[in-house]
Amino acid sequence: MSLTTVSLTSIVKKQYSYKLKAYVQVFWNLVFLQLLAILFSLNGVGMSGSSSETLEVEVHYYSADLVAFFTMLWGFIIANIITTKAYRNDDFTFVTNRLSHNLSNILFLLTASIIGGLAAMLSPNLLKVIMYIFDRQLMVASTSAAGSLNEFILGICTTSLYIFLFCALGYLLGTLVQIHKVFVVLVPALFFGALFLGGVSGNTRIVSNFFGFIFTESSILLFMTKIIISCTLVFASALVLSTRLEVKQ
Repeated sequence: MSLTTVSLTSIVKKQYSYKLKAYVQVFWNLVFLQLLAILFSLNGVGMSGSSSETLEVEVHYYSADLVAFFTMLWGFIIANIITTKAYRNDDFTFVTNRLSHNLSNILFLLTASIIGGLAAMLSPNLLKVIMYIFDRQLMVASTSAAGSLNEFILGICTTSLYIFLFCALGYLLGTLVQIHKVFVVLVPALFFGALFLGGVSGNTRIVSNFFGFIFTESSILLFMTKIIISCTLVFASALVLSTRLEVKQ
């Protein structure tokens, strides 16, 4: 019988450190998805132009929105994957319980969200380089007048929070699926069914209000508060539901 007392903090720290090393392949998947998104973004998101007798000007607009969307999708997928039984069993190489398992997963997903947000914010620079390489006569300019460090950091924070929210949703869905496989079909059916029925009936208020609540907030402080509270509630729900999963003997 061991007299050594192991604290929850030390267990979570060890599991978190282990997952950063063991799950490194998910970041290679992130690189692939963001490169794919950049490839799709080469066509631009819009254009305008004007001409005279001696001059013709075309302005093409490029955005990292598609990269951010692919990164959110990546966060949703990896959060879903790490709830599977194979990944859960990895934690039993440590002295662990459901709480430490979930906390280490949340910390890993938070780290992944920050890395994903940083990469997404840097992607426009890569896009500019690619455009310049393929057309050296092209004039590439930023739409940001200031382009300050504060704006860049704020962009990383907001993008990372969006990714973390999608991670939370993926984690909750993955937990539900582990409880019963019917949720693989039930949850998407309810979501798309609500969209379809709302579109048919013309009553899309609930869906639009939900997306408006998350994506159209103008106050950055209120936006961060909404996302943090939403993520806390979603992860707390997943943690409570995970107690219903069988305990490995």
